Amino acid sequence: MIGVSVKVERFRLREVFTISRGSRTEAEVVTVTATNGGHQGRGECVPYKRYGETPDSVCAQITEMAKAIGEAADPITALQQHPAGAARNALDCALWDLKAKSSGRPVWSLLDLPEPVTVTTAFTLSLEDPDVMREKAAREAARPLLKIKLGGKGDLARLEAVRAGAPDAAIIVDANEGWSVESYAEIAPTLIRLGVKMVEQPLPAGEDAALAGIERPLPVCADESCHTSASLTDLLGKYDMVNIKLDKTGGLTEALKLRDEARKLGFQVMTGCMVGTSLAMAPAHLVAQGCEIIDLDGPLLLGEDRNAPIRFEGSAMASPASALWG
Repeated sequence: MIGVSVKVERFRLREVFTISRGSRTEAEVVTVTATNGGHQGRGECVPYKRYGETPDSVCAQITEMAKAIGEAADPITALQQHPAGAARNALDCALWDLKAKSSGRPVWSLLDLPEPVTVTTAFTLSLEDPDVMREKAAREAARPLLKIKLGGKGDLARLEAVRAGAPDAAIIVDANEGWSVESYAEIAPTLIRLGVKMVEQPLPAGEDAALAGIERPLPVCADESCHTSASLTDLLGKYDMVNIKLDKTGGLTEALKLRDEARKLGFQVMTGCMVGTSLAMAPAHLVAQGCEIIDLDGPLLLGEDRNAPIRFEGSAMASPASALWG
């Protein structure tokens, strides 16, 4: 029988990180450890208030899920019957890590996937005053891809400031549901003029039907509107790309299914993350293989990380060590 333990951990951020919904100075994560026969596997999730999650509620959900699947012949498959979200993600990833440690085979091999390779991640600039964002953009100007958090008054000035600070970097923007149809139409020409490659979730998820009726002059990516493969049908005609985050899909198992089904339907694919540690990025690195945009910079935003962290050289993200996960 598989044993499961769960705890809340906090990791200091390198600096204050701000989006349209608020600021934070630390990453608060839930860590799951699954054990069986002297082997153990770990997984991590980030409870997200946007989806009604708290560390306490997620820990309680993990405990209940663990009881339900404890004696299942195939616990990973049994787990998929439970609701998607942060809790299922941490447990799903811990079970895959446990299976790898028990079998002596990496997760990519267990899943009959190609051996993962180094990928290039975006680097995120949080929401700040334009002068501050220009200074931070200049500091990160050598990175090939910058992601800008927007979503409020002054966004045009922020865009101009970032482009001035990093004239050669590719840029993607994340509005975090912060725009209206009118504000998107107003800002779109500036996005194109400044060479922005993609805009993520410009409208609130409950109001994104409007995207089907307006011109999309550059690719629009679904984030809050896309959780699992069941989301995809409703996204057709509204979005050009989907952002896969394991805390939304409920783990690696569904994330890979979502990636494959999205491609079949003609969507481009982005792999993203919450602000978490290398342990959360490790399974997402598998999903990121071959994706058009990769945003797994969580560890780059931290002031402290896990032991055996993922190695980054600039924005190049290496495969995780087995001592970390998988």
